[in-house]
Amino acid sequence: MDKVTQHKKWIREILEKDISTGTYADPNIRRQLVADDEHGHYLLYHIGWLDDYKRSYGCFMHLEVAEDGKVWIQHDGTDNPIALRLVKKGIAKDDIVFGFHAPYKRAYSGFASVEI
Repeated sequence: MDKVTQHKKWIREILEKDISTGTYADPNIRRQLVADDEHGHYLLYHIGWLDDYKRSYGCFMHLEVAEDGKVWIQHDGTDNPIALRLVKKGIAKDDIVFGFHAPYKRAYSGFASVEI
């Protein structure tokens, strides 16, 4: 299995586990996975209503797998960092890019420091 395919598979496994095990204090809030394996885009959303009058909606995880196999973390709004879970799964730190950091800061992260 090539690197791109393997990275997509592992990301999907991690995010599907997040969906199945994650809960909110309010049962009216659901998690949804938006996955585009063909183009390498993965998003986790929360959606629902709080107390029947306040809308809860937003993306709390956004990952991309580039054609070169780099995994771009565009957003991680969790308390369990996805980068560490990706490394534990087998993705090299050199293949993980913090897209939410400015390019000059990436060199200090211990992960990939590619330019856009």
